[in-house]
Amino acid sequence: MTFRPEFFKGLAVAAAVIIVDQISKWWILGFVMQPPKVIPLTPFFNLVLGWNRGISFGFLDSGGWLSAWFLPLVAVAISAVLAVWLYRVRHLRAAVSIGLIIGGAMGNLIDRLQFGAVADFLDFYAWGTHWPAFNLADSAITIGAAVLILDSLFEKEKKS
Repeated sequence: MTFRPEFFKGLAVAAAVIIVDQISKWWILGFVMQPPKVIPLTPFFNLVLGWNRGISFGFLDSGGWLSAWFLPLVAVAISAVLAVWLYRVRHLRAAVSIGLIIGGAMGNLIDRLQFGAVADFLDFYAWGTHWPAFNLADSAITIGAAVLILDSLFEKEKKS
C-alpha cells in the first residue's frame, strides 16, 4: 500500500465530522431538547428536534425495513466507494470534500443504527421559505458534494 497523505487527511476530516456531529446530537438530545421544543435563536433560525426516517428532506420516509436495513446498507456501500476514490485522489481539496461526505454519511448512519432515524435540529427559514430541518452531518455532505461538483467544473475549464 502506497502512502498517500491525501487519503489520511481525508480520513481525518471524516473522523472529525463524525465526532463533531455526534457531540452536537448528544448535546441537543441530552440537554437542549429536554423536553423537545422550538428554540428561536434569530429571526430566521430555530433549534428544533425532528426525526428523519428517510433520506434527504424525508424522501423514502416509510419506516420499516427500508429505514432499518436498506438505507444503512446504501450508506455503507456509498461510503466504501468513496473511500476507494479517496485513496486514489491526489488533490487535497478533493480529499477533504470526500472526507466531508464520508464523515457525514457515517454520522447519520450512527443515528440510524442507534435510533432508527436521523436526528435533525437546525431549522432555517427566510423570505417565505422554510427549509426542512437538518444536522451537521447533512451540512458536511452538502458542502463536500458542492465542492466536488465545483471542482470538477473548474477542472474542465482548466483543461479546455
